[in-house]
Amino acid sequence: PNGAGKTTVFNLLSGIYKPTSGKIFFEGRDVTQYKTFQFAQLGISRTFQNIRLFSNLSVLQNVLIASNRQADYNFVAAMLRLPRYKRQEMELRDKTMELLRKVNLDMRAKEIARNLPYGHQRRLEIVRALATNPKLLLLDEPAAGMNPQESLELVEFIRWIKQKFNLTILLIEHHMDVIMEISDYIVVLNFGKTIARGNKDEIQENPEVIQAYLGTQEENNA
Repeated sequence: PNGAGKTTVFNLLSGIYKPTSGKIFFEGRDVTQYKTFQFAQLGISRTFQNIRLFSNLSVLQNVLIASNRQADYNFVAAMLRLPRYKRQEMELRDKTMELLRKVNLDMRAKEIARNLPYGHQRRLEIVRALATNPKLLLLDEPAAGMNPQESLELVEFIRWIKQKFNLTILLIEHHMDVIMEISDYIVVLNFGKTIARGNKDEIQENPEVIQAYLGTQEENNA
């Protein structure tokens, strides 16, 4: 439910917040005090509940900016446009276009991001996160604002990403049809506490989950 602490978890896992207690481990390493850019370097990438594209830039530029994390030329090489800089920029551009082709956005590469339909903006934000070559992809309510058809297409897109890129996806979502359709394992939060975890059958039948979402009969009659 709203206010359960879901996005707070993502903010902790991407270095935006620091925990007041406890520790965060990634691949066996204590990353509790890591900064945001260090989480990205580890291979953790995310999207946001509210779309955060570079709205005045093109589709290609949005993804290319994320791809630049892979470049290893220095400031001087970039300023003087040395051969090393030019070669790597061309390679990154080719890789970016290949990624856009994989997700059927290559024909829109020159379009300004804000002019895309809402569903395509969501897809672009996910693609931009993929451009960093993550091991763990955090998706914060990707189906927010989508109609049923768009949600269905999103489910297939996320399933394709998991298979194609061989990564782990951690998903926050209020759309139960999306969660039940796509998730291997589900954790339910309520007021900052874990109230259930398991597969979709276990979650659907859990009385605490039902109460958290639907309320008790007495509460509904109040």
